[in-house]
Amino acid sequence: MDYRVYILYSLTAEKSYVGYTNDIGRRIREHNQDLQRSFTSRFRPWAVIHTEEYATKHEAMIREKWYKTGVGREAKAVIITKYLGEKE
Repeated sequence: MDYRVYILYSLTAEKSYVGYTNDIGRRIREHNQDLQRSFTSRFRPWAVIHTEEYATKHEAMIREKWYKTGVGREAKAVIITKYLGEKE
């Protein structure tokens, strides 16, 4: 089973979110439609702006945590900047 690390971006709120999953379609639907109150429910709609595939859950978890470090946040900022440049 493959796992994906993903970065979401909300244009309306100018917020980003990083997560991992083994079912990207289901997870995105949950972020955009789930009725439970959560961080992502407050800033809809979300667009998937980046994904990475990993063979194991452990690898995906490590990469997700990396995006939340100083160096990872810088890399995420580059991805977001590129995405926003494509939207103009």
